[in-house]
Amino acid sequence: MRKYVFAYPRLFWYLAGLFLCLSACLPPDAQHRASAKISAIEALSSQSGSLGFARALKPRPFVFPQDAGPHPDFQTEWWYYTGHLSTSAGRDFGYQLTFFRRGLKPGLARKDNAWATHQIYFAHLALSDLQNQQFYAQERWQRGSLGLAGAQAQPFKVWLQNWQVQTLPDGSTALQAQNQDFELRLKLSSRKPVVLHGQAGLSQKSPQAGNASYYYSQTRLQSEGSLKLKGEQWAVKGQSWLDREWSTSVLSKQQVGWDWFSLQLDDGRELMLYQLRNRDPGKNSNERDQRKDPISSGSLIDKEGKKTALQASDFQIEVLGQWQSPHTGVVYPSGWRLSLPKYALKLELQPLQKDQELRLSFAYWEGAVQVSGAGLSGKGYVELTGYEHRFGAK
Repeated sequence: MRKYVFAYPRLFWYLAGLFLCLSACLPPDAQHRASAKISAIEALSSQSGSLGFARALKPRPFVFPQDAGPHPDFQTEWWYYTGHLSTSAGRDFGYQLTFFRRGLKPGLARKDNAWATHQIYFAHLALSDLQNQQFYAQERWQRGSLGLAGAQAQPFKVWLQNWQVQTLPDGSTALQAQNQDFELRLKLSSRKPVVLHGQAGLSQKSPQAGNASYYYSQTRLQSEGSLKLKGEQWAVKGQSWLDREWSTSVLSKQQVGWDWFSLQLDDGRELMLYQLRNRDPGKNSNERDQRKDPISSGSLIDKEGKKTALQASDFQIEVLGQWQSPHTGVVYPSGWRLSLPKYALKLELQPLQKDQELRLSFAYWEGAVQVSGAGLSGKGYVELTGYEHRFGAK
């Protein structure tokens, strides 16, 4: 249920407009360098640009492979891959590869002009080298034209230049991405059915009608391939997780961020939770607290893939510690205890690396965690947004 820049539509439209101006006069390599320097600053325009886009108002049938591809009638969409990988010698890594699509206007652009586009794509690539406690992250932006970036349903493919994910003839998925630090090539094979979160895939984010997304996941993707880092290369195996969402909505004015958890337990179950955090109306608007929005929710998936929908009252999240970024000064939670009394489930989560902060056009923490409990263990990913003291501050 992500991504933070879309919670600030004025900010997005400023960044998007600046990017399009740059892309009109710079070659692709220069575009990457320029976009990397765009800071997350307050935007100058108040136009959100959502007029005319479809909204997630009620449950709908999910049809595959069509719903693996883009939904240009909706303004915002993402393909979000995270995973844990290990070498044969036991060296562990975490990774993230995410593609975002943002519609500038509804529908598809005219086909008689190769430059024409209604879409901006950007992507985040990150690697956690857990042995050496090193973290690598990069961002790219690109217009959805000239074959530079895009998405399609049949055969499924989403790409931004040489970062791409696509379906293979055997039904598995190939993921590949590289930058100046590392290169990742994986084959992903789903071992469980698709999970539709919320009400048959309709995931409500605030009480207002249309402030919702269509949201599904593939929670157990067997992963194998190769990883090259700083001149060394290994064969790797592990498990990945895909989150897919599309919507035309933002957080309510009362919501300041979220804590999102995707956990793969060694007993074959998975757990997804997100806790939306509200601003305390009695405090100064620049301050943040930890009030859980009652619309927070999640999914508990059993070994066979059956989903149990979770409401905010079904779980409690206790923060066990904090970590302050030496780069941005932001203080993030670090370590959690998750309790689901109705399901006799109590889990403790600890980051496998403290510094997993992505400092890109906007800063957020997304990282690999270790899961432990009574007779249970596992791994997961956690995303933390809205903890900065002021947007874009260092």
